Amino acid sequence: MSTDAIPAAHLRQTDVDKLGHGHGGSHRHTYATGHSGGGPASKRVVVGYGFWIFLLSDIIMFAAFFAAYAVLSRELAGGPGGRELFDLRSTAMQTGVLLASSFTCGMATLAVEQRNALWTQIALLVTGLLGAVFLVLEIREFASFVSRDAGPSRSAFLSSFFTLVGCHGVHVTAGLLWLGTMMAQFFAKGFRQNIGHRYLCFSLFWHTLDIIWVALFSLVYLVGSLP
Repeated sequence: MSTDAIPAAHLRQTDVDKLGHGHGGSHRHTYATGHSGGGPASKRVVVGYGFWIFLLSDIIMFAAFFAAYAVLSRELAGGPGGRELFDLRSTAMQTGVLLASSFTCGMATLAVEQRNALWTQIALLVTGLLGAVFLVLEIREFASFVSRDAGPSRSAFLSSFFTLVGCHGVHVTAGLLWLGTMMAQFFAKGFRQNIGHRYLCFSLFWHTLDIIWVALFSLVYLVGSLP
């Protein structure tokens, strides 16, 4: 049988099946090892995706605390409610400070992408200072409640309030410790790839805390101050 009688499509298929020879074998090797455009995602994408899963689990926990607060917000046991306790001026200041820290955290991200050590440290330092001011205001608010006999054991409303807002404060404290660690790593080791991945996770964490606080301010403080 002559080669001319064999269809061209069959010849191409036969050539592809010869692994390691010609263009077909090269293509299969490239696909198997993932070095082409269809290969595995970069480590930055994998780390970010994995950390988002952690953040979603954290958000579910906060959602449970929000639900508990919604159920118990009217259970005052003869004690003061949000309308008597909440100082919206102080809380608005907390909100402004935390949102400003989110902005400076974004500026730090831009500085990291530009590998600018000076502005990275400055932006992270300002972010940390704003976060510390937020915590001071929150601790002052808690101390004011306790001094007015409105501690977490006074009523179910106050128990749920201290649990929800206090949990957010603990997260901010952990974020500040993480921020200090990132500043030390950038200073000592520079802009290594693994440090960049850690900073990506930190920035996601910090911005998520800001989003949760906006929900807290709206659903707890603003709604709780209504008559």
